[in-house]
Amino acid sequence: MSPYDPSAFPPFAVTVDLVVLTVRRHALCALVVRRGEQPFQGRWALPGGFVRGDEDLSAAAARELSEETGLCVHDPAEPGAGDGAHAHLEQLATYGDPKRDPRMRVVSVAHLVLAPDLPAPRAGGDANSARWAPVDELLDVEGGLVREGEGGQLAFDHARILADGVERARSKIEYSSLATAFCPPEFTVGELRRVYEAVWGVALDPRNFHRKVTGTPGFLVPAGGTTTRQGGRPAQLFRAGGATLLNPPMLRPEV
Repeated sequence: MSPYDPSAFPPFAVTVDLVVLTVRRHALCALVVRRGEQPFQGRWALPGGFVRGDEDLSAAAARELSEETGLCVHDPAEPGAGDGAHAHLEQLATYGDPKRDPRMRVVSVAHLVLAPDLPAPRAGGDANSARWAPVDELLDVEGGLVREGEGGQLAFDHARILADGVERARSKIEYSSLATAFCPPEFTVGELRRVYEAVWGVALDPRNFHRKVTGTPGFLVPAGGTTTRQGGRPAQLFRAGGATLLNPPMLRPEV
């Protein structure tokens, strides 16, 4: 093996940034934190931070989510992970523009987190406040650009990262069962439909939607009960089935 000199290569840091999405009041919302330190002090940003030398990327993402917001990622396969705390975590993309961080060369591995209606977050770490913001208020629907508003534009390149995360969620619920990650363990078809409507930003025909989701093999399984929490007549409760890919897919309507 030829000699290897680490000093021949410039050092750089690795961070994780989190696109945390949930549905609140029938709207797709993203978690943002107001930065308490420079750079971009006082600006809204996605939660995240530097990866420690002794942790992998998924562990860093889970730690940053907990430290900055008080929210936790749970594996639904683990015992005791119920009560609607089954957040979905996956890597989104890697961002490495040399000028994306004014402090030094920083490569960020962004993660997408999806979960049911989450509680109000609490700030921590280098964030002095945190909030859920409707995606439509953070992103320009046509161009994916952050609108000017309270605190100005998002810090760093987080507008691009957020837009990529939203599009990932919108596309994945077409062909996978990922939409159920926005729902509690037991949910109605109407509640699932409102998830699709919030993520896609469209109105769906209730009857056609019911026919599609209940007719897709492995998508939903009856939970054996009903609920009136949405008002009106009792509605049948379902759980997510074993299918991870939907065949046929739930195609997004053209707007």
